[in-house]
Amino acid sequence: ITEDPAALKDEGNTLFKAGDMQGAVCCYTKALKLTDNQAESAVLYRNRSACYLKLEEYNKAETDASQALDVDPGDMKARFRRAQAFQKLGRLDQAFLDVQKCAQMEPKNKAFQDLLRQLGSAQLSSTDALLNVFDISTFTMSDLFAAQNLVVLSREEAGAEQIFRNDGVKLIQKLLPSKQEEVVLSALRTLVGLCTGHQSRTMAIVNELGMEQLCAVMGSGASTVSLAACHLLQVMFEALTEGMKREIRGKDEAILPEPSKELRSMLRHLLEMMPACNVSGPGRDSAINLLVKQVPRKSLKNPDNSLTLWVIDHGLKKILEVAGTVPELSEGPHLTDNSHMSCSVLLSKLYDDLKSDKERENFNKLCEEYVHQPGLGAKLRAIQTVSVLLQGPSDVGNRTLEMSGMMDAVISLCASEDVIHQQVAVEALIHAAGKAKRASFITANGVSLLKDLYKKSENDRIRVRALVGLCKLGSAGGTDFSMKQFAEGSTLKLAKQCRKWLCNESLPPTSRRWSVEGLAYLTFDADVKEDFVEDKNALLAMFELTKSEDKTVLFAVGSTLVNCTNSYEVEKPDPQLVELAKYAKQHVPEEHPKDAPSYVEKRLVKLLEAGVVSALGCMVKQESPALTEACRECIARVFLALVQRQEDRGTVVAQGGGKALIPLALDNTDVGKIKAAQALAKITITSNPEIAFPGERIYEVVRPLVSLLSLECSLLQNFEALMALTNLAGISDRLRQKIIKEKAVPKIEGYMFEEHDLVRASATECMCNLVLSTEVQKLYVATGNDRLKLLVLYSGEEDERLRKAAAGTLAMLTAEQPELCARIPTTTTHWLEIIQALLLSEISDLCHRGVVIIQNMMQAEKSLAETLMESEALEILSVLAKGGEGKPVPITKIAQNCLDKAVEYGIIRSSEGKEKCKGTEP
Repeated sequence: ITEDPAALKDEGNTLFKAGDMQGAVCCYTKALKLTDNQAESAVLYRNRSACYLKLEEYNKAETDASQALDVDPGDMKARFRRAQAFQKLGRLDQAFLDVQKCAQMEPKNKAFQDLLRQLGSAQLSSTDALLNVFDISTFTMSDLFAAQNLVVLSREEAGAEQIFRNDGVKLIQKLLPSKQEEVVLSALRTLVGLCTGHQSRTMAIVNELGMEQLCAVMGSGASTVSLAACHLLQVMFEALTEGMKREIRGKDEAILPEPSKELRSMLRHLLEMMPACNVSGPGRDSAINLLVKQVPRKSLKNPDNSLTLWVIDHGLKKILEVAGTVPELSEGPHLTDNSHMSCSVLLSKLYDDLKSDKERENFNKLCEEYVHQPGLGAKLRAIQTVSVLLQGPSDVGNRTLEMSGMMDAVISLCASEDVIHQQVAVEALIHAAGKAKRASFITANGVSLLKDLYKKSENDRIRVRALVGLCKLGSAGGTDFSMKQFAEGSTLKLAKQCRKWLCNESLPPTSRRWSVEGLAYLTFDADVKEDFVEDKNALLAMFELTKSEDKTVLFAVGSTLVNCTNSYEVEKPDPQLVELAKYAKQHVPEEHPKDAPSYVEKRLVKLLEAGVVSALGCMVKQESPALTEACRECIARVFLALVQRQEDRGTVVAQGGGKALIPLALDNTDVGKIKAAQALAKITITSNPEIAFPGERIYEVVRPLVSLLSLECSLLQNFEALMALTNLAGISDRLRQKIIKEKAVPKIEGYMFEEHDLVRASATECMCNLVLSTEVQKLYVATGNDRLKLLVLYSGEEDERLRKAAAGTLAMLTAEQPELCARIPTTTTHWLEIIQALLLSEISDLCHRGVVIIQNMMQAEKSLAETLMESEALEILSVLAKGGEGKPVPITKIAQNCLDKAVEYGIIRSSEGKEKCKGTEP
């Protein structure tokens, strides 16, 4: 029996063609077990999916097609097979979305178009007839098919309006309490279609359904239903805050009531979900997530923070109740592993949105009142609350920690015999250790306590947390090699223990993630980085944790990878200042020898081999408050480090790096956006953009690249953005239009005046591709500007790259807009010698551009042809037309065309193969 995956795949293909589906499935299954190559596995899943379709095993067909798409979302065969499976399973809305993507990518594919028409016919069906299917008294499981058709109908405005007008909302209200998950999901998805971008319908639906029912659905135990309800509420918030789309609003625009009442009602119900014991953990997390997204101002330039103040007044204590809940205790609301982190993010966002000292003082006062209230479980809940605050608005956390007796309570509870008390106290100690005000106190008093806990505790949960506390205190010097808290080798021992915990699969993810927290601090030490990247099992264990339910690990993973890739900011001190500091006996930071570029490069290779790109892509996909902007910035930094070497960019793209970078460049910190955009630029420069960013994704790359054309960015970033935009502008007119729409043209023109040769040349190259657009051509045709003059002058510069770009732009412009030809002589008195210099150039590309410009000018006007033929251009063209000396054929042919045009005008005449000026002797 063959053990070669490729041979098994070929055998499976042969059996498939012969009609032996079971045999083919067997071969593909064996091959999947033998291969560890993701790309090969994707093809095998896709092929096996085709077999299952033939065998009418549609669930398996859908699963395999999805597996293939996880590796390559641009695989149209896999997507089409999944659409076919969805159709057979009755999941028509999902089938429609898949085949719609296929048809967009390959509009001439008949199979795609046929299935699209079949599924689209549901949209053309009578909405009234579909609604009649939902006779509430006779509704059964068999009506699911019709329910899913409603979802498809609701995606189109006409269908959504019909559903709404035919009392569809009442029918949907009856479906929401259904015990069938698919029915509830269909109802929620239909409501999404009704509410998207439509303010008046959304207000009516909020009032008709009531937030109690929607929150009850979101607070249910089923995570898929909870997420779908969360998405619906998100859509409702957006519809109410942004208003309807103008084209949909029509005549209603003037009479729409103010939606603030509905907004406040929605927010009030979300806040009431916080402490409610009948709400599931995922449902509570969804409510927190919605508050994070909807309440704080999107931009601090907007002066109105009234929603934030309203939420603080009406709900801060409810949020703190979740923050102070200790999950291991039976009392209190249900939490997930992510709830405390989500609370930290929400509290931080609310605090950051405050505008004055008075508002911040009120926030602090409410927190202190909550922590001081009686019956808080002997300060246990108070310490837990402080722990959450320290991770969120740390100023507030520090202040509550400094309250009388709080720090003493933390220290004393660390020695408690109750494991839960110990755990809460140790975590608070760990979070407090990172704050500057407390670090020195804890370094002095906490190290011995943590060491005792680590060595003597018999509980793994306490030991791993104590270990993290030691790691945090041991890394106080950061990357400064000379600032070591512990004896030589201690950090390596701690790191080794962290890796051991990390790989221990018998521990729950909530305990294992603390070992990543430890590594996030210890990897400031280059010796630890080196050991860690050599331990492939530890790397894989860390990457696997990013897929667990506990999303609080994301920032720790991001921080660890930033340290391993050295993608943090390092300010190189001025050598003179260093000497002065040494003379004054001041501390001078030292870089570890193993942080040299050669070591970093090897670490990057190791990380790529371990599959770091897939892990980063998985992290970006997370819909969790734990994926904070700081976390996104870490991921962007790592991606930029991974694409520094040109030879690694193909690997990053193949593992989904291109897809992951786009959202990082659009939603991030200011620094994170720039890092992600620069990584996109590097990929776009050296990879085929249509492969790196397939389908519609390529258009999403434009905005991040244009954002790099800023004075706030470095010249290198400007240069790389211009190079990337040049590649995109050469692909299609639609991409050129996208670049123009993003207001890039004025910026690119600005860089055409840049002093740096490479930046100036790359901007001109970009313009060379953009002038293929009629809109850009009109800028040059417009009178009263020096755009044409600049191109003529640049065509005479010494810089070869700049000359090629300028002359190429001039050649294209004069071909597309002949009226510009007559303006060339008015640009500069040196125009003729500049063009003649192009003709005389030994560089074929320059010579070629020169003869094209001459040809365009001669074809435009006879007077221009006369001027040119009276100059040395005639003699040069005559020599070029004869060819020889390795002159390319196109140059020879165009030169001859110019002479032929002159003969046609009667400027010169031909005699025995020689061209002579008119009026001279033969």
